[in-house]
Amino acid sequence: MIPRYTRPEMSRIWSPERRLRIWLDVELAACEAMVRLGEVPPEDHAQLEKTFGGFEFTPADVARIEEIERTTKHDVIAFLTFLEERGGIVARHLHKGMTSSDVLDTTLAVQLMEATELVLGGIDRVRAAVRRRAFEHKTTPMMGRSHGIHAQPITFGLKLAGWYDAWGRRRDAIARAGCTAAVGKISGAVGTFADVDPRVEAFVMGKLGLQGGEAAATQVVNRDRHAELFCALAVAAGTLEQQATEIRHLQRTEVREAEEPFTTGQKGSSAMPHKRNPILSENLTGLARLVRSCVAPALEDVALWHERDISHSSVERVIGPDATLALDFALHRFANMIDGLRVYPERMRENLELTGGLHEAGRVLLALVGKGVARQEAYVHVQRNAMRVWEEKVDFRAALKRDPDVKRMLSDAEVDECFALEYHLKRVDTIFQRVFGP
Repeated sequence: MIPRYTRPEMSRIWSPERRLRIWLDVELAACEAMVRLGEVPPEDHAQLEKTFGGFEFTPADVARIEEIERTTKHDVIAFLTFLEERGGIVARHLHKGMTSSDVLDTTLAVQLMEATELVLGGIDRVRAAVRRRAFEHKTTPMMGRSHGIHAQPITFGLKLAGWYDAWGRRRDAIARAGCTAAVGKISGAVGTFADVDPRVEAFVMGKLGLQGGEAAATQVVNRDRHAELFCALAVAAGTLEQQATEIRHLQRTEVREAEEPFTTGQKGSSAMPHKRNPILSENLTGLARLVRSCVAPALEDVALWHERDISHSSVERVIGPDATLALDFALHRFANMIDGLRVYPERMRENLELTGGLHEAGRVLLALVGKGVARQEAYVHVQRNAMRVWEEKVDFRAALKRDPDVKRMLSDAEVDECFALEYHLKRVDTIFQRVFGP
């Protein structure tokens, strides 16, 4: 992911220096476990800890390992060669009984665990911002729309309450999938523990804070675990795009009920000085597409040959960083946008009244049905007057009062009762309690 859409906290997790440090943590933890089992001399392990315990990889170290890899054509062997250069003969105890994927898959589990924690933190920021604005506009009436057409009144707070609820579901799903993916392995060449004691794996997983080792590994951790996480990230990106798209619609000139922050000195167009474009929402829409694009290759990684091939490797080197970096950045951008969102209640009210109460057609229908009129007959009575509003620009309420079929069943006062805005908002408190609790 390019620096423009990268937060340093997430970038650090996927940096070469951090990846190599986790590789080293895996090797040192396995060696420590073997000391406890009497398989490695304690004094040799102590020397390794003295050399590497607080070791931090530098760009020069990364360059040296890459230089070695140009000869070995194997990244883990290049890494182990580097450790032997730095650690001397005692480094022979590292990687004992292990295969490369023990290091690679366990490291990926740690990286995904750390990345998941940051993503969850971003969701928490979004939920806090959405919650605050939902309560701010709990009773701010606006027009609800279906198919882009006026339907019935809602409040802006209700819209945001739905967003908040969605982010709760996405948080739960990512947390579950993150646990599923936070599994490593230290079980050797084909997962049989032929050359390494299972107790080594248990120790390493515990020390690294992972959920555990793959119960029945091959040479690798099963890739359905990772696919589940990428799918969860993609659904979260879908939720993000849904809400960003709504803001884009609300900011349209003809609607203009809400608007992204527009800061002092900001410019909207190089050619049109009047423009205030929804660039943040559009940017989030694009980032959501990138996150979702990682799903197909993640699913295709599940079907590896036999006990393992490496067709997944190149994929994960790209989608691991890209999906988490993009979503992490997008979540924080969205939270900032919601915090600074401009809301125009007056414009919402203007749009609410744009069709002269046409949105109350459903209430009139129910009122007629309540008086004993067959539903389809009542529908015809109401619809013909509603169509006159579109085609003849008559006043809907007045037309209903003049309609003989309606007038026969409803008094003028009863028609007027059908046009009370409060009717639509009477359950707002109930919905808020369902979403946010008492």
